[in-house]
Amino acid sequence: MIAPNGYRLFHAIAILYVAVLIISNTIAVKIIEVGSFVLPAGIICFPVAYIINDVLAEVYGYQKTKSVVWWSFAALFLMSMLYFASVHLPSAGFWEHQDAYSQLFGLVPRIAAASFFAFLVGSFLNAYALSKMKIWSEGKHLWMRTIGSTVIGEGADSVIFNFTAFYGIFATQDLLLIALSGFVLKTLYEVLATPLTYYVINKVKSIEGIDTYDRGISYNPFKG
Repeated sequence: MIAPNGYRLFHAIAILYVAVLIISNTIAVKIIEVGSFVLPAGIICFPVAYIINDVLAEVYGYQKTKSVVWWSFAALFLMSMLYFASVHLPSAGFWEHQDAYSQLFGLVPRIAAASFFAFLVGSFLNAYALSKMKIWSEGKHLWMRTIGSTVIGEGADSVIFNFTAFYGIFATQDLLLIALSGFVLKTLYEVLATPLTYYVINKVKSIEGIDTYDRGISYNPFKG
């Protein structure tokens, strides 16, 4: 591990990670069509969270990434609670948009819980896979680590979210199709973004003067 010059970009990257997650969860209330796929609009930016997760894990290591993931979870939970409160507060008599507001910000508890659980599992698996693959490959083949970790993290995220949120509502074959569609598009997103991911990771490493290898650490997400 190279001695760091200081975490000059770490907080900016962490803030961007939280912002992307909040935005993607907010715009996910709109359903869009991408070719033959029908998906939440969050597909526009949610995969960026996994790219940022790759940057964090590759440059700063699993422990720092774990801290960001937990704080992001706290931010998402606070967001959902505030949205819930704002929807149920009595509106002014002259305000005529309560129904539209409720449709936009009224998070269904089951879907919100599914999103939180899927996010935690997927994010930790992504960081764990990239960290382990970096050690196994001795820092080589960055493309293999970023894509491989995304396949694992996004795969878990898609399966957990869709089956937790919609099991018993949609037929099992429909759930499998929805989960597969999201997984394929999100993974393709990561593949196409690989050149940009390469550039950002190498730039951040150069500025920070750090390249972390997670040897001898605990991967327990609940242990500091």
